[in-house]
Amino acid sequence: MMIIGVGCGPDLITIQAARLIFNARRVAGSQRALDLAEEYIQEDCQVEVLKDYSRLNELPPDTVLLSTGDPMLAGLRAKDARYIPGISSLQLAFARLRLPLDTASVVLAHGRHDRAKCLEDVVRYLREGKNVFMVAAPGFDVKTMATTLKANEIDCKMAICQDLGYPEESIIEGTPSEYPLPTSDLFAIVVGRW
Repeated sequence: MMIIGVGCGPDLITIQAARLIFNARRVAGSQRALDLAEEYIQEDCQVEVLKDYSRLNELPPDTVLLSTGDPMLAGLRAKDARYIPGISSLQLAFARLRLPLDTASVVLAHGRHDRAKCLEDVVRYLREGKNVFMVAAPGFDVKTMATTLKANEIDCKMAICQDLGYPEESIIEGTPSEYPLPTSDLFAIVVGRW
């Protein structure tokens, strides 16, 4: 199986990924991932919209699994898969904020991740001088994050990076005292000093 990142928004697919998808006979992925790669999927290709990611290892071995962004960031995992990276929301957010990637620490705050542990990690990374990129689930409580940062006396900036790569992309900046709020379900949070 091959897992290919198709970028976090339109026109962010790599040439390598596009070529591999073009030659695929079977592709699977979320509707959003399939939409991002639509122009490269051939008419005779078998397409499956995935809703249950717990059964990836049951897909036929010739499946090309499409992932939004880069599958190595928040990741789809399948046994013995070959991974083709894509342009991630981390790369795009840090580019938009003009932050070097070597200052990044990543925190995953979606799915089964413990929210309290995620916030502890954010505080720890900020104290280490890192800028934190948080992959957030829709409905993530930004207010609780801001309250946690204030309680730990962390002086920093906060940025909601939403709809990255899409025409409606926006970055809303603030601080723990005047924290930004997302207006879209598709967002990440960058916290740090810049």
